[in-house]
Amino acid sequence: MVAVVQLRGACVECEHAVSAVAVEGGRAVWRVGDGRETTFRSASKPFQLACSLEALGDPAVTVEELAVGAASHSAEPHHLAVVRRILARFGAPESGLRCGTHPPAHGPSAEAILRAGGSFSDVHNNCSGKHAFMLAAALANGWSDDYRPFEHPLQQRIAARLAAWMEHTPTHAIDGCGVPTFVQPLEAVARGWWQVARAMRDVTDNVTIDALTHRLGRVGLAMAAHPELTSGTGRLDLDVVRAAREPMAVKVGAMGLFCMALPARDLAIAVKVHSGSMEALPALVAWALGEAAPGAWATPEGWEPLRVRNVVGRDVGRWTVDPAR
Repeated sequence: MVAVVQLRGACVECEHAVSAVAVEGGRAVWRVGDGRETTFRSASKPFQLACSLEALGDPAVTVEELAVGAASHSAEPHHLAVVRRILARFGAPESGLRCGTHPPAHGPSAEAILRAGGSFSDVHNNCSGKHAFMLAAALANGWSDDYRPFEHPLQQRIAARLAAWMEHTPTHAIDGCGVPTFVQPLEAVARGWWQVARAMRDVTDNVTIDALTHRLGRVGLAMAAHPELTSGTGRLDLDVVRAAREPMAVKVGAMGLFCMALPARDLAIAVKVHSGSMEALPALVAWALGEAAPGAWATPEGWEPLRVRNVVGRDVGRWTVDPAR
């Protein structure tokens, strides 16, 4: 069993079983763990956005709008400004968002809203960029403005497209933001993300490709160009892309899922911490990149997510991967 472990001194204080799969050229070339099924959660956002763009007839949108449309953003001011630009572009009301309300993931932004006497709404949800495009697609096509049910024409389109990209027909459950999330083996997730890597490469190289692949490539390139919009201050996605030594689009899911597209290598990597621990995830991501894509990424010196500190800030342990637990 491969596991992420937290060491406190020399003691293994906790351990988390993991799986990882790398797909290159459409074929699995590296795997660890048992590769059991996982929900796709927010790591499916590039695919959901590509389908919303298709339903909208490939509208003229900015790279920043694409990045936020595929984001699990922290609701910092620059994120909210882009979400509202998306809504305004398509004449979609903010009140039409159906992702649910939660405080911004960025603590200082949440505090600033409360100090100013404000309140939170659906626009502060980390998924509001994706939902802005889904709402716009529903309104543009005369579909129900409740775009969340699996039976909705947009969600049916997403399910069909995703099955083709992954070469696997998933089952589905309901995501935290209310829309369907898909359930499939980790290898199918990695194969879907390989489609992102391939599409990014083909768009960059001006290869003649079909419209669906072109949309997915544009989304991936936007994510690689603007990780500050797809993620947020102090977040893992942002750290990974900023420390990359080559173009890379990455996306956290939830409950320990993380996906990476490396177009220069025609490679994608999907990793999963089976306990769902997000604390354990950075060590797994760093290790998987080193194993499956050596040279693509360098762990930042003194990277905070790998350190275990006590209440006065003293280093008392670390997170690491044990490939032979």
